[in-house]
Amino acid sequence: MRKFVPREKLSKKAKRELDKQARKMWGTLNPVTRKAADPGIYKRKRFRIEDYDSAGTFL
Repeated sequence: MRKFVPREKLSKKAKRELDKQARKMWGTLNPVTRKAADPGIYKRKRFRIEDYDSAGTFL
């Protein structure tokens, strides 16, 4: 059985190994693409003239 050693007393290399074991893999899922857009954020993208038809309604 392994002895318990506090994280503060571990070497840098041992801390990295612990961190590596604690991380979870997302697999094929990309968490950035799953984030919903915030409705309160200012959007820089402006509507272009090509996005409207001749009647002035958005396509």
